[in-house]
Amino acid sequence: MTKVPKVASLLGLISILSNITRPWVNMSPKQLFSTASCHVQRSLYSSARLGCRKPPCTFIQAFQLQKTPRVSKRTFSSTLSQFNWLQPKRGHNEKNRKGRPRMRTGGSTKGTTVVWGDYGLRMRDHDRRIAAKQLQIAADAIKMRLRGQRYRLYTRVCANIGVYTSGNEVRMGKGKGSFDYWAARVAVSRILFELKGDLHEQIVRDAFRLAGNKLPGLYEFVRKGDPPVMGITKVEAGTTVEEMRRPRIKLPMDVTASRIPSTTPP
Repeated sequence: MTKVPKVASLLGLISILSNITRPWVNMSPKQLFSTASCHVQRSLYSSARLGCRKPPCTFIQAFQLQKTPRVSKRTFSSTLSQFNWLQPKRGHNEKNRKGRPRMRTGGSTKGTTVVWGDYGLRMRDHDRRIAAKQLQIAADAIKMRLRGQRYRLYTRVCANIGVYTSGNEVRMGKGKGSFDYWAARVAVSRILFELKGDLHEQIVRDAFRLAGNKLPGLYEFVRKGDPPVMGITKVEAGTTVEEMRRPRIKLPMDVTASRIPSTTPP
């Protein structure tokens, strides 16, 4: 077994330890010596295993390796991340309830405007649950229409809700059922797809028209810079978010009574 190089003197060890930053400062001398010994033994073992003739690191070099932080040579990646937007990464480990699309009670315009692209497809009739297969068919329709063009397609929804079915002619009870498919809860006025690239607006409109025909519900074409939507009301000139969030004014009884239709004149 290889022996660990001994320290020349106690003063040399103290001078080495004085240049060491946390958490080594709070260690006892016994812990520091054992830590350095482990690094020296590891260096000796790796050198003997690889057949290197270079001498192993010394006691001082072991501490310097711990003190010097590792700096990554490449802080970015040129490859796109493999993100599957048609199913969650965690899988279905628990059964999701049917639920409803999330609508903030205080009013919100989040997800109703184009962010990354130049054009978008927005739902305008009612919130619903859309299956992952339907979303994939709509995305494929857009890609088929824009074949040969230079563009980039952004997806603003993710199918992360599991749908469970019990099958046909099954009696009530006996649990929720088995997993069937993934779906996405899409709220009203939510952007589903965005497009960016050197494309004519009429071509993009036609591509989104084909995608809307494949999806359930009604959809509209929006551009970047269009006003946001709160619920089903567009926040345009004359309408502000603060005014829509303001609580309703309680009118007096005579005003509300006059609005009720009656068969006899007042």
